[in-house]
Amino acid sequence: MEAKKKEKTYDAVKMMREIRNKISVDTQNMSFDELKKYIETRLKNSGLKPIGR
Repeated sequence: MEAKKKEKTYDAVKMMREIRNKISVDTQNMSFDELKKYIETRLKNSGLKPIGR
């Protein structure tokens, strides 16, 4: 019996790489303090809560 293949509706690996590349471009020349501020701002705007808080 032959298995039926489902067609992908999205590619999670491709999406993750695109997001990672965008973040790398945005943060490539930032100091450590600027990077911390960038992360804090992104987390605040996303509505996500860091683990342990």
